[in-house]
Amino acid sequence: MGLFSGSRPEGIGSRDGRLAPCKRTPNCVSSQADADKDAGHYVAPIRIEGRARDVWMALRSVLRSMPRVRLVTEGENYLHAECASRIMGFVDDAEFLLDEKARVIHVRSASRLGKSDFGVNRARAESIRSRLAAMTR
Repeated sequence: MGLFSGSRPEGIGSRDGRLAPCKRTPNCVSSQADADKDAGHYVAPIRIEGRARDVWMALRSVLRSMPRVRLVTEGENYLHAECASRIMGFVDDAEFLLDEKARVIHVRSASRLGKSDFGVNRARAESIRSRLAAMTR
């Protein structure tokens, strides 16, 4: 995918309704991190307004419309996308887990390489949230 794509990390995917926890490095955000004990990694889940399946399909459309994003896994309740940086081709993994009961989509975005991401993963999660909100209004 890019010059610095790294290899797909082990642990990608959903297990027992959970995404993998972030490692200690600051290049990951997750809505399943503890907001109080791990605020540096925490990002709010995407709240579902309206029909959950419609929002889930809209999320797929948002991801497909983003440059340098490739959907790798598309399941009923789980999405995995590889996101490459514009210049150097660093690849991050973005994951989404639909929790219809809680009316949220959990999100995790993590860099494959390095320790710091200069806020890129958090910015990506918030950009996706904004694009999805604009699409589902």
